[in-house]
Amino acid sequence: MRKTVIAGNWKMNMTPSKTTEFIKALAPEVAAYNKADIVLCVPFVNIPAAVEAANGTNIAIGAENVHFEPKGAYTGEISAEMLVECGVKYAIVGHSERRQYFGETDETVNLRAKAAIASGLTAIICVGETLEMRESGITAEIVAIQTKKALAGISKEDLAKVIIAYEPVWAIGTGKVATTEQANEVCAIIRDVVAGLYDKASADELTIQYGGSMNAANAADLLAMSDVDGGLIGGASLKVADFTTIVKAAQ
Repeated sequence: MRKTVIAGNWKMNMTPSKTTEFIKALAPEVAAYNKADIVLCVPFVNIPAAVEAANGTNIAIGAENVHFEPKGAYTGEISAEMLVECGVKYAIVGHSERRQYFGETDETVNLRAKAAIASGLTAIICVGETLEMRESGITAEIVAIQTKKALAGISKEDLAKVIIAYEPVWAIGTGKVATTEQANEVCAIIRDVVAGLYDKASADELTIQYGGSMNAANAADLLAMSDVDGGLIGGASLKVADFTTIVKAAQ
């Protein structure tokens, strides 16, 4: 049985005090749900408040990015070691907004993923196509290339510290959502690629999330699909009631 993981991606939202308030409200709502791992990936400045507020709960804390070097002259960047010492367990790598706005490439995604894994973090690696790519009929090729490049040099043993999130760029923050069939089809493609890189058993154990505008209304249908093992949740993770509904659907 592979893990179902429901992870919130707060993006550039909340402050430390609001983070504490949010987690204190969320924790009792999701305390009874133990069939899915629950993660909140928060802005760097909110991490200490989040870790403290989540202490003793079934909520783990993640970061929204991680740098690939352990230290050095990289102004504004955060290393995996820094995150681990703060109590972080997960790190998002290669989100489409990082690729689109901040020059992230398949190569740097791979480096960041390997740095996260080497430090004991679980890397949530994002892959996905643009609307133009989908309309051109090359979704499978694009997602396969991104997956192969992201996993380059990552051993079969280290694959246990990897989650892949399928995030169709055209469905992030737009309100558009892939149909359940579209989401499941691409997650299955990713699993087939991983099977080719490693083996079927490794692919069958890999958690593959859907991350394109999953919300309280559509989560149950998406999570019921055979190859969708959770969600990387954007806007809905900023609302206690909505995020709770998604966690409940994962049961």
